[in-house]
Amino acid sequence: MKLAYSTNGFARVSCPQAITAIAKRGFAGVEILADRPHWRPGDDPQPIAEALRRAGVFVSNVNANTAMGLWPEWMPETIFEPALSSPDPEIRARRMRYTEAAMDLAVAVGAGVVSVTSGRIGGHGPEREVGYFIEALAALAARAAARGLRLSVEYEPGLLIERSAELAEVIAAVDHPALGANLDLGHAQCIEDPYEAIARLKGRIWNVHIEDIKGRKHHHLIPGQGDMDFRGLLGALKASGYQGPITVELYTCSDIADEAAARAYAHLAPILNEVMREGAP
Repeated sequence: MKLAYSTNGFARVSCPQAITAIAKRGFAGVEILADRPHWRPGDDPQPIAEALRRAGVFVSNVNANTAMGLWPEWMPETIFEPALSSPDPEIRARRMRYTEAAMDLAVAVGAGVVSVTSGRIGGHGPEREVGYFIEALAALAARAAARGLRLSVEYEPGLLIERSAELAEVIAAVDHPALGANLDLGHAQCIEDPYEAIARLKGRIWNVHIEDIKGRKHHHLIPGQGDMDFRGLLGALKASGYQGPITVELYTCSDIADEAAARAYAHLAPILNEVMREGAP
């Protein structure tokens, strides 16, 4: 397991600038925000690829969870439309095209994983909308595999898919080896037992998001500011066989981006190193 940092924590600078700053803070990898302000469908991926090459970091994930870039203005609140769970086939198709464009970005920058979300519950009932989501994921998982990629779903409090058990059911229903989880341990902390989430999704976790959480409130804090048991959780991931990236996600901290990244690394790196040394010969 290696530490990465999402560029969505550096939303006030360009993606190449974010990559450079993240690498300077010691992170081995970066997650690329496949959304405004770092990328939109049709953007040239080469500046991002070149920044990654210069910085010497890997890509933990291409984060296509949101699609704010499809809207004409910056919205005061993150919205998840057009959603892959929408009953409207034209809306679903629009989001699927966006996701495929993010897959092409992933190929261009050497990433192996693209993440998506379900969107919020609409007006047609969860069961019906989960069915549409499963249909969309089945098509997207096949398209990801054809590109040599894996597709992951991130669950989140307040979304249609908001618990690990719900995500496990979706993964089973799609039944495609390219589909797995983008497990945000902070989200799990807010809504369930994160250790149970790790156990439930074992073997199908493609990327892990991490941040601190205080009092089960869904607000991403710098590691060390909340209640998360990072040592225990990282140990549980290791014991489960997970060997992928641990991606810090602090989109809440763009106003203090460099400080947040530095503090996150200083808090997490010693813990991860200790966990990785345990049991080593």
